[in-house]
Amino acid sequence: MNLKQAAYQSWQNIWRVMPFLIGIVLLISILSQFFTKSFYSGIFKGNIFLDPLIGSLAGSISVGAPAISYILGGEMLAQGVSLVAITAFIISWVSVGILSFPVEAHFLGKKFTLIRNILSFVFSIIVAIIAVFVFNLI
Repeated sequence: MNLKQAAYQSWQNIWRVMPFLIGIVLLISILSQFFTKSFYSGIFKGNIFLDPLIGSLAGSISVGAPAISYILGGEMLAQGVSLVAITAFIISWVSVGILSFPVEAHFLGKKFTLIRNILSFVFSIIVAIIAVFVFNLI
């Protein structure tokens, strides 16, 4: 395959994915207005086992870039949200893709996408609890 063919195939792939990406970006933009910083500080109650579950659920339905998650995590910590909840939230925010599920399922398969999301969700809770305990931050 020469450079011209590779560039043409890349352009075709980008063009085929574009409607999905635009739809996901629009959906994320609409839904992000409902999940403000005060929303997150109101749902966490300080329970060591319930907060990571809530954090993972909230992170799963939110979407964001890893760099932004640190800023949001700092804001949540300043509002009194527990570190285990923030850790679970950030891990699931970056790794679980509820909103991007249709696009991922279309290109990678429904079974793979479902298993990946379930495992990412479960491990976001486990890793958050273990990380906070290991570093004695509770």
